[in-house]
Amino acid sequence: MNRIVNARLRDREGLFTLRWEAGLITAIEPQVDTGPASGPTSRPVDGAASATVSAAAADTAAETIDAAGNLVVPPLVEPHIHLDATLTAGEPRWNLSGTLFEGIACWAERKARVTAQDTKARAHETIRMLAAHGIQHVRTHVDVTEPGLGTLQAMLEVREEARPLVDLQVVAFPQEGIESYPDGRRLMIEAVEMGVDGVGGIPHFENTRDQGVSSVHFLMDLAVRHDRLVDVHCDETDDPHSRFLEVLAEATRVQGMGSRVTASHTTAMGSYDNAYCSKLFRLLKQAGLSFISCPTESIHLQGRFDTYPKRRGLTRVAELDQAGLNVCFAQDSIVDPWYPLGNGNILRILDAGLHICHMLGYEDLQRALDFVTDHSARALALGEGYGIEVGRPANLVVRSADSDYEVLRSQGGAQVSIRHGRVLMRKTLPEICWQDGRDARMPSPDAQGGRG
Repeated sequence: MNRIVNARLRDREGLFTLRWEAGLITAIEPQVDTGPASGPTSRPVDGAASATVSAAAADTAAETIDAAGNLVVPPLVEPHIHLDATLTAGEPRWNLSGTLFEGIACWAERKARVTAQDTKARAHETIRMLAAHGIQHVRTHVDVTEPGLGTLQAMLEVREEARPLVDLQVVAFPQEGIESYPDGRRLMIEAVEMGVDGVGGIPHFENTRDQGVSSVHFLMDLAVRHDRLVDVHCDETDDPHSRFLEVLAEATRVQGMGSRVTASHTTAMGSYDNAYCSKLFRLLKQAGLSFISCPTESIHLQGRFDTYPKRRGLTRVAELDQAGLNVCFAQDSIVDPWYPLGNGNILRILDAGLHICHMLGYEDLQRALDFVTDHSARALALGEGYGIEVGRPANLVVRSADSDYEVLRSQGGAQVSIRHGRVLMRKTLPEICWQDGRDARMPSPDAQGGRG
């Protein structure tokens, strides 16, 4: 039987031993805290630490992993990304305006020469980036405004091929619209028949408001008929008159879909007035849908038509959270026509999101990981397939810090990632040699601006 000792768990006092067998957690045992632990995992891993990710998984023999008082959490979750478009920035041209719509135009040109081999190679490379940061659950949107749906077929194959590293949900995403794109409805139906996990939409991009409303009702009916999850790119604009969220929420309420529905982006909410939001939040609570914010992408794409003052271009994350609605953060893009940066580290997104949303208060910092773990798992409807509880999958990550606050502050990396009870990845400490002979892993006070 394998185990992790000297583990700290979120929202629990003291240290614990976690045991697992046959890929399932079998015991969570409190242990006596005997003081600071020592050993190779007792100190933070630098951001430049090397990571070894093995799709074949590692040791088959029973072993003991010493967490050394650091935090052990379920895997981080990436709830919203576009794997079919990653690593294509600048191909065939750069998005010079930095707007959402020019990004869509650039992608339309790039996807004209997409091949299955190209799609799969980029997707697998990106998945390995995600896995190296302790992510094991991913939801990707895949553009289905493409005759033949070759890209979707390639991504469905990636879903199976990537199982040793991640659980991948595939959402049929009509990038150029359902009603506004030729045969848009037929392509969505074909995508569902091919086996996607979820149904998406982009109502604010449709040619008219009526088409946007129609697209929401169509995709919701499609999801209900075929028992699929729903994740809609909704009101991704600064336009305060873009109000498809209320249409989606009411359809969710009427259909009784609740937590099976997610509204992504909803950046127009940042431009809604408070009187309208007061009414809207009443409906959102009744509907019970989830929200995904992509803070680095949204602050980059939105506010482009403002001079000053400039809007932040994000949804009301803090207000949604305070209202008891499920909201989480996502990366959205990695080096594509909409966002030219990214490295797979969702803690970077968490850091930016909490800053942008004015959520650096004490209580927010103590529970910061909620927005990239439990909340995201709820949005993906992972249920009992996620979390540190006896009987659940032994998917565990040892972080290089001992609390949510320290993980956020230090960007504490994933030291060990365990998937279905097998070691998937370990990171090794880099060596830093100071001329004065100080500890190789401890910066000198002078280097940190302290008193020498």
